[in-house]
Amino acid sequence: MRTNRMYRVAYVFALITLLASCSRHEMAPAEADVAAAAAPAMEESAADAAAVAPAARQRSQDATGLQGPGVAASQLASDALVQADPQRRFIRTAMAEFQVKDVYRTALAIEDEVAKQGGFVVDNDIQAQVQRVQSRPIGNGKRLELSEYRLQGTLTVRVPSERTQGFLRAIAGQMEFLDRRNFNARDAQFDLLRQQLARQRAQDEQQELGDAVQAGGKLGDKADAIQARGAARTSRDEALIAQKEFEDRVAFSTITLSLQQDVQVRTAERVDVDAVFRDNGPGFFSQLGDALAVGWRGGLQLVVALATLWPLWLVALALVVGWRRWRRKKPVAG
Repeated sequence: MRTNRMYRVAYVFALITLLASCSRHEMAPAEADVAAAAAPAMEESAADAAAVAPAARQRSQDATGLQGPGVAASQLASDALVQADPQRRFIRTAMAEFQVKDVYRTALAIEDEVAKQGGFVVDNDIQAQVQRVQSRPIGNGKRLELSEYRLQGTLTVRVPSERTQGFLRAIAGQMEFLDRRNFNARDAQFDLLRQQLARQRAQDEQQELGDAVQAGGKLGDKADAIQARGAARTSRDEALIAQKEFEDRVAFSTITLSLQQDVQVRTAERVDVDAVFRDNGPGFFSQLGDALAVGWRGGLQLVVALATLWPLWLVALALVVGWRRWRRKKPVAG
């Protein structure tokens, strides 16, 4: 009886273990299915977060006015540079003053960007303005010279009018601090029409004068007409040139950029001229002899100068002699 009971207990325990193992195997695929179903959602959520992060950072940069080492590109944006109207023609000009790390490198980078935008450089002027100079002797006939200076540059560039804002945004990264900027878009449609009408008047005047010359008449009248026709040709050419210049100002904007760099100090060794002359000058006895010689020559020159005043000495001598005689003849009071 005891043995049968032990067999029954072992059988029940084995059955329970088998059921628990089956239960775990059935639950594992379900959990795997759940994890597999959740994985795409998690990946999609991570992708969304990665896509949102740069946009959030960009908005944060725009809001704080920062963009890497330069200024925000939005600080160099304006509707004056992009507004377009098929019935109007705009002459666009821009000006910007800003601080940079290196004037020469920034100027070269700006020139490269101008070429990339299809424009050209009109003027590039860079100069160093010395503000203060100090020096002190350091021995051996040398002086240490310290010069405080500031590098400044001015660039005038022309870029296609429709690319003006893109160009300014592209060079924003070269700027450390924007001091000033100014944009202007002048409506030039009436000025352009005025130039076209002036050209048309010159052409009509030339045509009328040509008809008058061909019509014949007196020689004097023909000469005057020919001269007037030459003046009309000149007016026509000037009107054509003025119109072309005007169209060029419309097609290409003019941008003036002023660059400034932080104050720098230049160290240089110079020759101490005073020390060199002092160290290589004559000795004491030589200087003493020169001084005596100079004094002797000065005394001789004084004697010569006094000798030139001999008439004055004669007058003074006569006055002295006369005064003494007058004193002798004067009666003595009793």
